[in-house]
Amino acid sequence: MVRIGIIGIGFMGMAHFEGARKLKGAKITAISTRDSKKLAGDWSSIEGNFGPRGSQVDLSKVKQYSDYHELLADPDIDLVDICLPTQMHEQVALDSIRAGKHTLVEKPIAIDLKAANKMVKAAEKAGVQFMVAQVLPFFPEFQFAVECVRSNKYGKLLAAHFRRVMAPPKWSENIEDFQKLGGWGIDLHIHDNHLISLMCGVPTKVTSRGIENKGFINHVHTVYDYDDPNLAVSCVSGGIATRGLEFAHGYELYFEDATVLFGAGTMGTGKNKEWVVSQPLTLITKNGQLKHPKLKGGDAWCAAFTLELQAAVDAIESGVEPEALSGALARDALKICYAEAKSIQTGRSIPVK
Repeated sequence: MVRIGIIGIGFMGMAHFEGARKLKGAKITAISTRDSKKLAGDWSSIEGNFGPRGSQVDLSKVKQYSDYHELLADPDIDLVDICLPTQMHEQVALDSIRAGKHTLVEKPIAIDLKAANKMVKAAEKAGVQFMVAQVLPFFPEFQFAVECVRSNKYGKLLAAHFRRVMAPPKWSENIEDFQKLGGWGIDLHIHDNHLISLMCGVPTKVTSRGIENKGFINHVHTVYDYDDPNLAVSCVSGGIATRGLEFAHGYELYFEDATVLFGAGTMGTGKNKEWVVSQPLTLITKNGQLKHPKLKGGDAWCAAFTLELQAAVDAIESGVEPEALSGALARDALKICYAEAKSIQTGRSIPVK
């Protein structure tokens, strides 16, 4: 049994806690937060851009620590799950690694590349698993897309376009300030860079145009270059949409033998807010047939987090790093973000290195 301790109880901490309820061979045994109400189980202040608001939670079988160092010192914790604001990832992750704990940290791995490299190298030296919770590949529609590309089931991928946009968030003081997060060009868009790298490999260079604010990129259009001149990959991502488009994502994948489409998002405000599927997952075969593939995973709002955490648990038990949670791949996705920022600032194509 893998025993998990969560540090940080905001929306992501709640998502991980709820997702862990259906884990096989693992359970949450401890949490850490400085918020006394949350330690007492009152999570009603928690809100995100999808899923329900927080409520009262039964923590009678879960250890509660106000100081995360006490959780790290707990010998009954095998995996430390860090769900803190991004600017705190480096210090807490390094403390966890030094404590000899397998460590999972929420995305993005960090804002600073040096910090990302430091965490990856520290885990290698300590001989513990260091994983980054890039959850996108565990959402059914995106899991399907990755499998299509990597299996060549529909022939070679010829072109792909990805979309991830939102209005500036208002549900959390920590996430409202884009400067704390490295801009939406890191906090939001790193999902795309990670997924694209998982599917197609890390690009050789990027050409980007976008919108900069106070030194951070808040909206970006990127073309990704690969050694294969016949592979065309692009993405639009950012946090400049008007209120009412709280979040939207999707993709278009063009294979030799099929086209795959998907698009959905949270739209409206207040009582009018709803999850809108603008383009149900659709597979169009080369003979023109339309299919709606049956997807893996459950219907629960936190099902993708269950799959993500299960991959981390399985990695600890097997000793094999899960590629989708690789700390190195998450670091490389951050490298792409910085190359995009330089491309926007200089108007040139920038190598990813």
